[in-house]
Amino acid sequence: MRRYGKHTDEDDIRTRPNRKGNRPRTNIRPKHEDAAEGMVLTVDRGRLTCLVDGTAVTAMKARELGRKAAVVGDRVALVGDLTGKKDTLARIVRIEERSSLLRRTADDDDPFERVVVANADQLAIVTALADPEPRPRLIDRCLVAAYDGGLEPLLVMTKSDLAPPDKLLELYGDLDIPYVVTSREELENGDAADRVREHLDGKITAFVGHSGVGKTTLVNALVPEERRRTTGHVNAVTGRGRHTTTSALALPLTGADGWVIDTPGVRSFGLAHIDPSRVIHAFPDLESGTEGCPRACSHDEPDCALDAWVEEGHADPARLYSLRRLLATRERKEGD
Repeated sequence: MRRYGKHTDEDDIRTRPNRKGNRPRTNIRPKHEDAAEGMVLTVDRGRLTCLVDGTAVTAMKARELGRKAAVVGDRVALVGDLTGKKDTLARIVRIEERSSLLRRTADDDDPFERVVVANADQLAIVTALADPEPRPRLIDRCLVAAYDGGLEPLLVMTKSDLAPPDKLLELYGDLDIPYVVTSREELENGDAADRVREHLDGKITAFVGHSGVGKTTLVNALVPEERRRTTGHVNAVTGRGRHTTTSALALPLTGADGWVIDTPGVRSFGLAHIDPSRVIHAFPDLESGTEGCPRACSHDEPDCALDAWVEEGHADPARLYSLRRLLATRERKEGD
């Protein structure tokens, strides 16, 4: 073994060469305390558009963030060129803590969850009353995802000129979900946008719905200066629409203080990431009655204490039915 004395010739010490020619790696990461705050507006092939002090800035994720990805609605910290000029690029060095998270999986067997939107206050579930027909199971799944992610739901029913909303309102009336009914004529003259806007003022609202229900048309009415391409085409055979929005986009609400996040149309809303035991938290009038339930109760079995709780008059039977209908969506495929 070669030994070195007190006075060593540094040129005589063998060091491992750095093949890339850059600085040696270190576990010490910069804190970026002077980074600017921003909000992610949209994500496109690894490039993120962020709003920083009123300026739209193109950015990319810093390597030190690893696999952690930023999504629309995220509050982030940025460094680098923040001018927003053409061909400039900033760097996202930190993703701040999220207040809410809307997630979904491709189906109930998919182990990989997809984060749709972060930090939204409200989820507007848009459904047509006809052309295409309403899909209650998809609505139920969106409700479960909203409750689990910390978002308040809002039900928006479109195309009331083609069918009345009575049947759908009967299904969801017991959930006490705020709702708005619109028609094509009201969308054209602005009345529908005004009524919906009242529910959006002061909030960040994500819009979700399957293709062809008029979701993007409604967003265009709410933010007319940022019109997105719409098609209005519904397949006559399948009754399904064609995707008109291909990426989520956050837009400032016109005529009010708030944000609208338009998301791509969905044909399924998997709930593989949802723990069914958390759905009960959306029903405070029933949650107290679960104290007498057996361990790991599914709330839909003979020994469930909620049946006695309701029979004693502590809650409306329709509320228990609604809870069990929502829980059942977690166990079955979304097919209609």
